[in-house]
Amino acid sequence: MKVCVTGLRGIPGVMGGVETHCEELLPRIVALDPGIEIEVCCRAPYVDPAMTSFRHVALTPLYSPTGRVSEALVSTLVGILHARRRGADAVHIHAVGPALFAPLARLLGLGVLLTHHGADYDREKWGRGARLMLKLGEWLGVRSADRVVCVSPSLAARMKARYPARAERVEFIPNGVSTMPPSPQSDAEVLDELALIAGNYVICVARLVPEKGIHILVEAFRRSNDTRTLVIAGAGRKDDRYAQDLLAGAEIGAEPRIRFLGMVSRARLGVLLRNAALFVLPSFHEGLPIAALEALACGCPVLLSDIQPNLDLDLPPGRYFPVGDVAALAARLADHAEAREAKGLLPDSLMDWDEVATRTAATYRKLKGRRRHRHALTHAN
Repeated sequence: MKVCVTGLRGIPGVMGGVETHCEELLPRIVALDPGIEIEVCCRAPYVDPAMTSFRHVALTPLYSPTGRVSEALVSTLVGILHARRRGADAVHIHAVGPALFAPLARLLGLGVLLTHHGADYDREKWGRGARLMLKLGEWLGVRSADRVVCVSPSLAARMKARYPARAERVEFIPNGVSTMPPSPQSDAEVLDELALIAGNYVICVARLVPEKGIHILVEAFRRSNDTRTLVIAGAGRKDDRYAQDLLAGAEIGAEPRIRFLGMVSRARLGVLLRNAALFVLPSFHEGLPIAALEALACGCPVLLSDIQPNLDLDLPPGRYFPVGDVAALAARLADHAEAREAKGLLPDSLMDWDEVATRTAATYRKLKGRRRHRHALTHAN
């Protein structure tokens, strides 16, 4: 069975929740079931054209413009047409924007799996037209896909309630949890290079985009008079005004206590998470937050905004603060309550990536069965 994956920027080492999801998941599916061949339709500007495979997953850079709306839509259209030319059995579409082309994939005879990573139309960065297009993508995707995977239980419940005629095709398979790769350097060496002291910094791992709420965290940290260092690992688009303003504000303030590290390798990120006093995620929008799962897996105490996808992690109430509330977050940072708590364990309801791969591989096989059934009906008629 051949599956082409589209809707993401690419793998490996491309920042983003969808990209991390695919980097962890897809190689495990191939290792679990050699009968499944996976090809990722990468957006050419984000990947190394010389890298044609990653852990037995084929990588193909395809044309993509660079723009907030056009990039995802054009690259997905190109990916679906590429899948048809390559004789794929199915396409695996990630996110509701790219799902606008799910009906086309069905028309071309491809099985369709949609992974719904969250209500992208709720993100502040989108204008009214873009939000309507994203909602249309969700409607078309859920109605057209053979199977719909939702990464959080509340999202799956919402899709089943919103599209009752398709409820039996919607299932919850979470983002997985895995240990971070080993670092070639010792923890002490990495921290020394970054001028950080173990247990004396707060970390946030996120792209520099408005929905991650980094501006809320920076302002709350300044108000808190916390003597620790605030470390933000993540990058934004070079031409993005929000990211530019965040970085410029840190430079103008000349505050050594607030550090923007940019993109950080996963091995080095594991060091940072293991040695942080606290992980903070002040998001306004999430699917199921992979960064928070990785922090928990590293034994780092977490403090999350109280949006529903974060609440889906089912952590103690003290691990949440009201979303967007600078004063509440500042008070929590000043209190250092996490220092008095035992480092939390992962909730029992979460899965490791191996289990996620097992369940997703089973869904892939269902796609092939549905495609054969459709072909049989077509020939019979």
